[in-house]
Amino acid sequence: MAWYDEAVFYHIYPLGLTGAPRENDYSEPVHRLNTLIPWIDHIKKLGFTALYIGPLFQSVGHGYETTDYRVLDSRLGTNDDLTAFVRTCHEAGIKVIFDGVFNHTGRDFFAFKDIKEKREGSAYRDWYCNVNFWGNNEYNDGFSYDNWGGYNLLVKLNQRNPAVRDYICDVIRFWVSEFDVDGIRLDAADVLDFDFMKALRRTADEVKPDFWLMGEVIHGDYSRWANENTLHSVTNYALHKALYSGHNDHNYFEIAHTVQRTNSMVPSHIKLYNFVDNHDVERIYTKLMNKAHFTPVSILLYTLPGIPSVYYGSEFGIEGRKERGSDASLRPYISLDDHAKDYTENPCTALIASLGKIHSEWKNDLVWGDFRQLALTNQQYAFSRGRLIVAVNNSDGEAWMNVEASDGAYVGLLSGRHFEVSGGRLNISLPGAGGDIFAPDNGSVQSEEPACVVKFEPVPVKVEPVKSEEPKNPESATKAEPEKVAVPDIPYDLMTVEQLQAAILAKMAKNGPVTDQMRRDVEANIWHNSLLNWVNSFGN
Repeated sequence: MAWYDEAVFYHIYPLGLTGAPRENDYSEPVHRLNTLIPWIDHIKKLGFTALYIGPLFQSVGHGYETTDYRVLDSRLGTNDDLTAFVRTCHEAGIKVIFDGVFNHTGRDFFAFKDIKEKREGSAYRDWYCNVNFWGNNEYNDGFSYDNWGGYNLLVKLNQRNPAVRDYICDVIRFWVSEFDVDGIRLDAADVLDFDFMKALRRTADEVKPDFWLMGEVIHGDYSRWANENTLHSVTNYALHKALYSGHNDHNYFEIAHTVQRTNSMVPSHIKLYNFVDNHDVERIYTKLMNKAHFTPVSILLYTLPGIPSVYYGSEFGIEGRKERGSDASLRPYISLDDHAKDYTENPCTALIASLGKIHSEWKNDLVWGDFRQLALTNQQYAFSRGRLIVAVNNSDGEAWMNVEASDGAYVGLLSGRHFEVSGGRLNISLPGAGGDIFAPDNGSVQSEEPACVVKFEPVPVKVEPVKSEEPKNPESATKAEPEKVAVPDIPYDLMTVEQLQAAILAKMAKNGPVTDQMRRDVEANIWHNSLLNWVNSFGN
């Protein structure tokens, strides 16, 4: 068992958080990294055990056009500052991983400057891909080359060149010896050469026990990158997308399907890196149509299989939207002093703190416990992680769920509510846009004062009144029972929408009381395929 399997990550983009200038004039170092020392206590207080910070090293602008892999960006300070920062994290029990930007360099990198000066005579002409001295570019270099993402500012390294490979492996050795770093997040890992990644893995195994390699991968079969020969983990972009769109669309089937698909990609001992936002995508609080869904989204982030990560500021529920193609608003300066009261007054912060505490106290279940789906509808989702039962609700109103559970006492770790289970079924209610984590209660679980009670103001929904004719006899109309639709004895896929709705309500009635809200949720769903998936989710 390695430290990273049980970690809860905090993610910092340091040039943004410290308020560094957008462009580097390579002047004397300014010790902005030291302003992040107070954040270490904040990170620990919220239950995080690891920090992903980067990019860190000398660059021209946003940090991904590296000038020197061995020198801290002068806008952040000196190498001594970075050494002290990592040491302080370690003293607080927090592991640290850096951003490894090894697919490309900036134009001020020594090897590229040598090519500009010596052209065909440069010893580094083969350090980059497809350098063509018959071509040219917008910088009027008198030669062309492969870049990353269409930006000639980012010059693509030739990772198949043994000299390049050896140089980058030496950079990793330097980072460990100089800064005592615990791992690396590989930028743009989905375009890295696989033999190059294998060399990085061999170096990782050499430099430090449990040195972690995690790669940025957007699409594809994650097992191509995360395996015994290349990387330990990759970013779970599939789950990132499902978590916000599954709530915006009131469609837990998307999330459940994504979990099943990603779980089937990699063996259980490989933990994917889960997140809901980062320095490249809009903030989760911005993406959610109903801000109250921050609660079930965060519960799922911390309890689904994988390694949870929170991007700095999102624990405060801040907004962040891409504007005019710029990522600047996603990477803001934040004063920790401005959020001093958030621990007690901000429901987002209180929730993240509670989930961090729960993850620490129940990590054997949340990290190593088997995952098993217990119930699934468009708007409710429940599963078990070891001894724990997790249930979430994306509807606006209260919902009841009846799920399989071992007999005995249970307590809601977020709500503090107590339940008794007999007959192998746990019957629970969930608030609108809410959720809970239910644990066996042997009397040692302290729940008299719940870790936090999170309440959000729901987003108002405008409902147009339905126009209908006045009944000729109003008195008799109030006494009339709603017309019941019979459930025919035919396959579900041959049923009409009304018959499927009736079948779902009948299934619900077998599991417990059917509330008015549950009935309205069923009647509001008029899509045949969705209803078909819903009724099949109950099983026989």
